[in-house]
Amino acid sequence: MTSSHTEVLHDRLAGGLIGLLVGDALGVPYEFHPPGSIPARDQIEYQPPAGFRRSHVGVPPGTWSDDGAHALILLDSLLECDDLDLEHLAKGLRRWLMEGYYAVNRSVFDIGTQTSSALNRLGAGVPAERSGPDGEQNNGNGSLMRVLPLVLWHDGPDTELVQVAARQSLPTHGHVRSQIVCAFYCLWARAVLHESSSAWSDAEATLRACATQQDWDEAEVERVLDPANAQSVGGSGYVLDTLWSARQAVESTDSYEACVRHAISLGHDTDTTAAVAGGIAGLRYGLNDIPGRWRDCLRGKSLYEPLLDRMLQRRGSRLVKHSSFS
Repeated sequence: MTSSHTEVLHDRLAGGLIGLLVGDALGVPYEFHPPGSIPARDQIEYQPPAGFRRSHVGVPPGTWSDDGAHALILLDSLLECDDLDLEHLAKGLRRWLMEGYYAVNRSVFDIGTQTSSALNRLGAGVPAERSGPDGEQNNGNGSLMRVLPLVLWHDGPDTELVQVAARQSLPTHGHVRSQIVCAFYCLWARAVLHESSSAWSDAEATLRACATQQDWDEAEVERVLDPANAQSVGGSGYVLDTLWSARQAVESTDSYEACVRHAISLGHDTDTTAAVAGGIAGLRYGLNDIPGRWRDCLRGKSLYEPLLDRMLQRRGSRLVKHSSFS
């Protein structure tokens, strides 16, 4: 792989991580608002327009929420362990809850009820593989919002990516639907990274091919992939709705800025929808397509920049190693 190809890849990998963080931070002030009360898309900024009743009033503009913190915790764990170690990941998530680990200024201000329950179960000694509630009603988007770093870190076969993406869901979201959505999102993100012109369709085919090895109920796989999901997107905290809302935001726009603003315009769980869509858009368009005003005003650079550097160094060294055998 030539140096120019490596530079493009690194730009897109950086775009994925920072795209997630910027999308999350951009969505924070608009969280919980229905779509009818969200400002016009061209007015969606870190600082909402005058008169808008922003959420999380005491949180400075440009601050990511639990979405960004948990994604960074996953990336940190992958880099530290050179593998998916569920117990190590779970300890990081608990540290976020108790100490503000990877939260900007260690301030924890947003946590879903299911994630809170799971982290409390971890604190009570429940193993990470079983701590995530696994009832059908326990399909919030808390494991989907953090999973993108697996795509940035992992360079093995799709079957392995599917397996680890599903497993990383277990500490907080144990239901098979959440696991499948996380696996599919990673396949979609990988196809985007590889510049597929039909990334969603490619991911669907790969997921179906891998599903039998995971011993997943075929009906659950088809529930996730059902095109009818596109007809009822609403930006909610339900994992399936978040996935399809993100798809709408990505596929109906042609830039990072337009994508995350579209995601936020759906209302409700604006920070997570924009984080999930923003990660994909960052991979598609690269770091340089993320507006400079948003990158410059994103808080917490001392937290994410070292992780980003380590991740890019890892991918770069592996690219050199792999190319030496080509």
